[in-house]
Amino acid sequence: MSIVFTEKDKVFSLHTKKSTYQMKVDQYGFLLHLYYGRKSRGCMDYLLHYADRGFSGNPYEAGEDRTYSMDVLPQELPCQGTGDFRSSAVAIKNSDGSYGCDFRYQGYRITKGKYGIPGLPAVYADRDEAETLEIYMEDKVTKVKVTLLYGVLPKLDIITRSARIQNNGAGKIYLEKAQAACLDFVGGEYDLLCFYGRHTSERNVQRTPIGHNAQVIGSRRGTSSHQYNPMMILAGRKTTEDAGSCYAMSFVYSGSFKGEAEKDQYNQTRMLLGLSDELFSYPLETGGAFHVPEVVLTYSGTGLAALSQNLHSCFQNHLCRGKYKDKARPVLLNSWEASYFDFNGESIYQLGKQAAELGIEMLVMDDGWFGNRKDDYRALGDWYVNEEKLGEPLAGLVKKINELGLKFGIWFEPEGINEDSDLFRAHPDWALTIPGRDPVRSRNQLLLDFSRKEVVDHVFEQMCRVLDQGNIEYVKWDLNRSLSDCFSRNTADQGRVQYDYMIGLYDFLERLLQRYPDLLLEGCSGGGGRFDAGMLYYSPQIWCSDNSDAIERVSIQYGTSFGYPVLTMGAHVSAVPNHQTGRVTPFHTRGVVAMSGAFGYELDPKKLSEEEKQAIREQIREYKQYGSLMQKGLYYRLTNPAKEEVGAWEFVSQDGDEALVSAVMLKVHGNMPVSYIRLKGLKPDSLYREQKSGKVYPSDALMEMGIPLPVEMGEYRAYQMYFIKVEE
Repeated sequence: MSIVFTEKDKVFSLHTKKSTYQMKVDQYGFLLHLYYGRKSRGCMDYLLHYADRGFSGNPYEAGEDRTYSMDVLPQELPCQGTGDFRSSAVAIKNSDGSYGCDFRYQGYRITKGKYGIPGLPAVYADRDEAETLEIYMEDKVTKVKVTLLYGVLPKLDIITRSARIQNNGAGKIYLEKAQAACLDFVGGEYDLLCFYGRHTSERNVQRTPIGHNAQVIGSRRGTSSHQYNPMMILAGRKTTEDAGSCYAMSFVYSGSFKGEAEKDQYNQTRMLLGLSDELFSYPLETGGAFHVPEVVLTYSGTGLAALSQNLHSCFQNHLCRGKYKDKARPVLLNSWEASYFDFNGESIYQLGKQAAELGIEMLVMDDGWFGNRKDDYRALGDWYVNEEKLGEPLAGLVKKINELGLKFGIWFEPEGINEDSDLFRAHPDWALTIPGRDPVRSRNQLLLDFSRKEVVDHVFEQMCRVLDQGNIEYVKWDLNRSLSDCFSRNTADQGRVQYDYMIGLYDFLERLLQRYPDLLLEGCSGGGGRFDAGMLYYSPQIWCSDNSDAIERVSIQYGTSFGYPVLTMGAHVSAVPNHQTGRVTPFHTRGVVAMSGAFGYELDPKKLSEEEKQAIREQIREYKQYGSLMQKGLYYRLTNPAKEEVGAWEFVSQDGDEALVSAVMLKVHGNMPVSYIRLKGLKPDSLYREQKSGKVYPSDALMEMGIPLPVEMGEYRAYQMYFIKVEE
């Protein structure tokens, strides 16, 4: 069994292939965290230390024992009001107006399979792939009950953590803070890796030592955001890609969040991740329950690469769903940078005709096909086809595109609304605005109140009427602003609106996929503004960034790879000069970078030379050739593009017999030294043939010293090398 309860010590041990997570119910009913790390056996309560600490209070039951304090002990569920002055996981305003909660152990249950969470995305697994631990905690004064949920996927070295909070007392309470997971470490020196950015520059890696201060990341934007990603890594000071201990937390949620890491006055480190407590005050009537979105935990004792690979395997195989979970995605051409709003049905058809000639498999019609949509000032919310603009019904255009041998896709932004729209004129109260105040506009638009079921239902029906008009096999779901005017006319408790908005969004997405099970949904929020594990449950690929510049994408995709499978990253070859940076890069380089993602094009083929068109055909051929390796292989970061002059990465088959290495020269100098790229994951004491050159290389030398890149004139050269193990 992967979950073991030892009655004698009242210790829970959660075992995966390479890790152990352990906690203990102590004599007062507190649930203490003991250990998370390399797989071990036995009881680790010897790590607990008791001493009389000045100004660290003691529970009443401890009597005269001043050595016992929640301000010092490591905990699974640190609560506000128990004398622990570190960051708490749960805070409650009680029905009598007091603040505080004190949850004590009541019992447990172990079951086969992985728990689910009503209305929320979550990791899933078959009965023989996982076990679930439920630990029941209760505040004896207020009768509020917390069920801690642990899912253990032992083969993947994955543990998930969630909670259900239920008000069994008399009177309404308010949940003021709800973190899904807490890790307490009684010693050690750690760094925090977080992933920050902005629109068109997402998921930059920042690594900072954890000192005697609180490091806080998060989003107040109503989405997981471009600004911070809802993932954190705690790493030993000397941990590298290939050695050392590290821990990851990834939040399976797409709204506002908060992550915290701090070292306390006794050099203990605490890390928490969960819902943002700003604009959050969730009411629970008697009998009401609240479900905290889950956090995915994983540990590696062999460096950051293995940590990422654990998350990649979990998300790709136990979070993504649908037809394209295990299937190669079609190579697409998106119309946006080819024509923006300036298109009609004939120009879309001509774009499709050119795409078909190049071997592209899908055409996507982006923003501008609906209502009176001439620009981004109008018509969001009016989801009916502008047949006058297209010159024909949508069904006819889709049929013509299909007859070219192409799949057809379309763009939506269901959460947005323009004031200049039929929907706003009919239902101005459906927009999130604050009464008596002028709203904050962003990209000339507002947001619909998805916390209201009638709003979600209306937009869902509009969208279905469009999708039912033809064989539409792909939807790009976009969102182009943050949530700022957080007020719903549907409730007196405004502290529930952001969470209920996400429940409404997830309900919409689930219904959409149930109705159209073969639909390929690509998430987007101005590119990477909602690139999180929660969205991957519905969309197996997410537009990684609105920045399609190949050189910038090397860094963006590098940072994203720490937590997410590479093939979930929408990545396109775009025109030059690039529309975001003005940079000019070789066509081959753009292909190499985009090929390490969900591959496609964002350009107008008629503006390409014959040489570039031939390059597209070759890129698609190679993408198909390497597709299985990239989808099922192990991913390695070979360089750090923020610190080195070359960006390089590698896919290695699970058996180690194949490897695909990609490298991009980011900087060029006069009299430039040679760059050597060290490979990883090959079988020791073996020989590998590089297929294009035919040369044979010893694996140990490739991993120890590397392979030299050519020293060539010209900026931003890229190289791709495919190695196959030689049978001896």
